[in-house]
Amino acid sequence: MKAAIMAEAGKRPTYGDFKEPVAQPGEELITVSAAALTHFTKGRASGAHYSSDRVFPAIVGAEGVGRTQDGRRVYFVLPEAPFGALAEKTRVRSAHCVPVPEAVDDMTAAAIANPGMSSWAALAERAHLKPGETVLVNGATGIAGRLAVQIAKYMGAGKVIATGRDRGALEELKSIGADAVIPFSLMARDPEGAQQYEAALKEQFSMGVNVVIDYLWGKSAETVIIAAAKAGKEAVPIRFIHVGGASREDVQLPGAALRSSAIVLMGSGINSIPFTGFLAAVRSVFQAVIPANLKINTKAVPLSAVEETWDGDSGKTRVVFVLS
Repeated sequence: MKAAIMAEAGKRPTYGDFKEPVAQPGEELITVSAAALTHFTKGRASGAHYSSDRVFPAIVGAEGVGRTQDGRRVYFVLPEAPFGALAEKTRVRSAHCVPVPEAVDDMTAAAIANPGMSSWAALAERAHLKPGETVLVNGATGIAGRLAVQIAKYMGAGKVIATGRDRGALEELKSIGADAVIPFSLMARDPEGAQQYEAALKEQFSMGVNVVIDYLWGKSAETVIIAAAKAGKEAVPIRFIHVGGASREDVQLPGAALRSSAIVLMGSGINSIPFTGFLAAVRSVFQAVIPANLKINTKAVPLSAVEETWDGDSGKTRVVFVLS
C-alpha cells in the first residue's frame, strides 16, 4: 500500500510502499480517507514528542478519519506502530476510535479534532469553566487559538480576551467570539511597547480573568502571569492552563508573581488528563461543529505530495492529506 514513510528521526517522510497492516484482537483495520498535518503528528514522527513510539522505519501520522471494515466512519488516534495515519490503511485500538457525525465531513473532522480537543479538554477537564467566566486565550491567532476563542464562547464564557502577534488576525477574531484583543507585538518594539502590553493585560486582569489558555509559553506567557499578579485582585483564583509551546521559549518566572497572586498553573496534555477525557473532548467538538458554527481553514493535499508539504505549515491553515 502507499504511505508516508519516515526512515529515521529528523528526516522528512517519503511517499512509497509499505506492508499492509493486519488488525489484531481489540483493534480496527481502518481505510483512511483524510489525515491532518499537525504539530502532534510532526513531533511524534521526529521522535521529539514525549508520546513518540520512536520506531523506525514507520508510517507517520498520529490521527485521521476513515472507515472500519464494517463501514463505520470514525476519527482515530495513535495507530499501532509502525503503522500511522498517513497511509491507505492503518490499524488502531478500537478504544481509540470516535464516531464522526454525519453532518461533519472528513476534511473538517480530520482538521478540527486535534486543535479543537486541545481547547475543549483544557476548558472542561482542567479549568472546569463555568458559565459567565472570563477566558484569556494567549496565542489566539493560530489554528488552535482561533478554535479556543470559539469554543470558550460556545461553552458559556461571559468574556473572551485574545492575545496574538498579528493585529489583523486579532481583529478578525472579534467576529467569531473575541470581546477584547491585545497585540503582543508591542513587546518586540521597545521597552515602552512592552510596558504598554503589560498595562493592557493588567487592565483586563483588574476587571477579572478566571481562566488563561496558553498556546505559546515563553516571554508572552511570562508577561501574562506577571501582569495578573500585578493587577492585585486579592485571592481571586486564576486557572492558567498551558497547552502548547509554539514560542519554543522557556519562562523565567519570579517567585513573587506566584506568592502575590492566586494563580494556579496547570498543563493540559497526554498524561495530565485521562485518555478517555481526550476522546470525550473530541466527541464534544464534533457535536459542536454545527451548532457553534466552528470555523477552521483547511487545504487538501494529495498524500503523494507529503515530502514537499511536510515543512510548509503556515500556522493559519490546516493541511489535510486526502487518500480517497
